[in-house]
Amino acid sequence: MKDTAPTQMMTGAQAIIASLEALGVTDVFGMPGGAILPTYDPLMSSKLNHILVRHEQGAGHAAEGYALATGKVGCAIVTSGPGATNTLTALADANMDSVPMVVISGQVGASLIGTDAFQEADIVGASMPLTKHAFLVTDATEIPSRLAEAFEIASTGRPGPVLVDVTKSAQTAQMNFSWPPAMDLPGYKEAAKPHKRQVRQAAEAILQAQAPVLYVGGGMIRSGATDDLARLVEATDAPVVTTLTARGAFPDSDSHTLGMPGMHGTVAAVGALQRSDLIVTLGARFDDRVTGNLDSFAPRAKIVHIDIDAAEISKNRFADIPIVGNLADALPMLVDEIVAMKKKDQGDDISGWWRYLNRLKDRYPMGWTKTEDGMMAPQEVLSRLSKIAGPDAIYVTGVGQHQMWSAQFIQSDKPRHFISSSGLGTMGFSIPAAMGAQVGKPNNVVWAIDGDGSFQMTNQELATCTVNNIPIKVCLINNSVLGMVRQWQSLFYDKRYSNTTLNPVDGEQIPNFEMLATAYGMAARTVRSIDEVDEAIEWAMSINDRPVLIDFRVSKDSMVWPMVAAGVSNDEIRYAKGMAPDWDVED
Repeated sequence: MKDTAPTQMMTGAQAIIASLEALGVTDVFGMPGGAILPTYDPLMSSKLNHILVRHEQGAGHAAEGYALATGKVGCAIVTSGPGATNTLTALADANMDSVPMVVISGQVGASLIGTDAFQEADIVGASMPLTKHAFLVTDATEIPSRLAEAFEIASTGRPGPVLVDVTKSAQTAQMNFSWPPAMDLPGYKEAAKPHKRQVRQAAEAILQAQAPVLYVGGGMIRSGATDDLARLVEATDAPVVTTLTARGAFPDSDSHTLGMPGMHGTVAAVGALQRSDLIVTLGARFDDRVTGNLDSFAPRAKIVHIDIDAAEISKNRFADIPIVGNLADALPMLVDEIVAMKKKDQGDDISGWWRYLNRLKDRYPMGWTKTEDGMMAPQEVLSRLSKIAGPDAIYVTGVGQHQMWSAQFIQSDKPRHFISSSGLGTMGFSIPAAMGAQVGKPNNVVWAIDGDGSFQMTNQELATCTVNNIPIKVCLINNSVLGMVRQWQSLFYDKRYSNTTLNPVDGEQIPNFEMLATAYGMAARTVRSIDEVDEAIEWAMSINDRPVLIDFRVSKDSMVWPMVAAGVSNDEIRYAKGMAPDWDVED
């Protein structure tokens, strides 16, 4: 006779909490409201650590930061209507960046659906294009199964966000709870094991290439295969470029690293891709910010593309050797094939390729020029932060110029230590995501690097940090303008600065960020001189009993270089002050 799990009579709301505990969830971010109130009652006496946010978007981004820092599924709980719609930005962000996250939203009672009841919104319909999947639960008995399925979908295959919308009537109804529940996911299948013949073809192509490049995307970190990447580099001696979502997948301190490719990538990384004869694409998707004009991207390169999501293979760039599978499975197979082949044939010599790449690295290093207005160069501030806080810190950025400078000047040596909103480019991501990262990694120093424009979209979560003893450290790159948009206006709109100036009167600062942080119960200070930077960062590092903010006043005229303008060929990259590199660089 088949054993059955013991059952217990409880409400649907209690089943939500019991299911989360059974799924191993320890931390959730959220805010109560009428339609989710039945669930918040048993939450009070549960083992779950609930962080009360100040805005539901913050709950979503915090769940993202938690997931990206830990590798676990992030979780948020919100109410119906505006509570649920406030999470849509975070759901879309997580969907673009393949972040495993489950949002549980309350919904009006089942009998009221479709009546335009108070705080009713079709959040399942609204979120369906922005999530990996969305469920509507109207029957209490389905709650354990739907939550188990949600966590399974979010965390397997290509990770992503899942919404579970639970009616208030389902939360209050009685049901028999048992665990584990039966799951029913027709048509949902994880990627099969990589095909051995294709892996062998990839190994042959790598050993025959004279100018190979490993193009590493965020899927490398999601798969947890970074150790296997290191083995692949050792076996092939190939150069590595890491996208914004892959920063830290391979250490910047290693000589094989060329840096970040694309619109604001290094000259060496962009040049390597453009002149390669083989691009080995690992968990990346040929995003437009990497390729520039797709028709002129890497014109002579053969493509090996390994990805867990078959839909990404040949979507933007045709894959000569497509391999569908998890990198955690594919890379060990690939390395083993290469090692075995090299015992018979050492493959092509790529020393000439390295001589060329090293000349590019030496001729066009990352750097900055002295500002004309005498204010601090933001790049120098971030370089100092990287040196003092070190590679063990977790850095979480907002979106804008400061994001690109962070990617360029923060040394990333470890996976899950550089976190950013990449595909969606969500301003306001930094503070709540850093909060989530700190909750998930309480023993790590977490720096939120934000711009003054991005910061003002979600800074209310600093109250959450103070009240809950979440000691994030905020590095505010404050130039009083919407810097990235202003840079485009400088370059492409004849310096017509339409609505990008946050403080129209020179010297005026609204708000005063130091005073604002103090009002939030934080330690705070303002830094205006580069001579103060080191001491200020060390001061912030010494405070661990509350959040800290440093307002770094930097030049509004500093620009992000290198740069490839949108829609043009990567060959047209410009570095310091818009100068073009010499691709035929000689010794």
